Amino acid sequence: MAKKIVNSVRLGVFVLSGLAFLILLLFMIGRNKSLFGSTYLLKAKFENVQGLIPGNNVRYSGIQAGTVKNIKIVNDTTIEVSMMIDTEMQDIIRKDAIASIGTDGIVGNKVINIVPGKEHAELAQEGDVIFSKKPIDTDAILQKLSNTNNDISEIVSGLKLTVQQINNSTALWELLNDETLPKEIHQSAVNLRLTTSRAGMMADDLHTIIAEMKAGKGSVGMLLKDTSFAYNLNEAVLKMNKVGSQADRLTTDIGTIVKGIQQDVNSGKGPANAFLKDSVMVKNLNTSIDNLRKGTDGFNQNMEALKSSFLLRGYFKRQERNNQAEKPIK
Repeated sequence: MAKKIVNSVRLGVFVLSGLAFLILLLFMIGRNKSLFGSTYLLKAKFENVQGLIPGNNVRYSGIQAGTVKNIKIVNDTTIEVSMMIDTEMQDIIRKDAIASIGTDGIVGNKVINIVPGKEHAELAQEGDVIFSKKPIDTDAILQKLSNTNNDISEIVSGLKLTVQQINNSTALWELLNDETLPKEIHQSAVNLRLTTSRAGMMADDLHTIIAEMKAGKGSVGMLLKDTSFAYNLNEAVLKMNKVGSQADRLTTDIGTIVKGIQQDVNSGKGPANAFLKDSVMVKNLNTSIDNLRKGTDGFNQNMEALKSSFLLRGYFKRQERNNQAEKPIK
């Protein structure tokens, strides 16, 4: 009899313990899901809820603030989510707060995260619709990660093939094992450095020459900058042309005189005949004429050389064009 009473007591204690545990479990779940305690309603609208279901958690700055009550499709682009928020958050959440859909962990349940708005905004009231932000498309991210993984696999395969080709290349290993190669590379680098230095020096010298030319230094600089020099050079060329013309006329006159003298000699008449019978005088006269001819030829050669000079070539070309333009048209 006593044994039955003890068994009954044990059974009663076990049942009461299980019942108490069940009540405590229901209370904890209810408190977590906002089944107990006072709440108020807030709403948010999204284009895509990405698997959000009623009963999912709502968090404010990472703190549990309520649960999702209902999800309703408004139209083809808008989905309205109703949230039951604990009344203790009513003095915290403002109308400009922003709601977004996230994931509890990497592969956990969907949650709504609410971030604070500005401090001067009004507090959100029962039934207010707060702002929302487009959720991150985890499927698109996973797809990009998958594509990236495929690209990495292709790169690794290519690197593996390259490494195999390098390992199988005897010529490459012979080149790497060549002890003279580093010395030759070093010498090439030294030569390249010297060449670069010399090129820099040449560039500096060229820059100096150009600067001096711009400053009017040197003959070329004087020609480019000094207008008086160019004018004097032009005058000298004109005088040389004038002297050349006079020399040509003088040669013509002398030729005429010589021709007349030859006629007197041939005819045996005139003072020139008697004068030329003097052999010494004839010899001196011939020498003078020969010297005059040589001087005229030398002068003509100098003029041709001046015409070929790069400094005066343009001038003589302009003179030829002007002379051709002044000739009368037949």
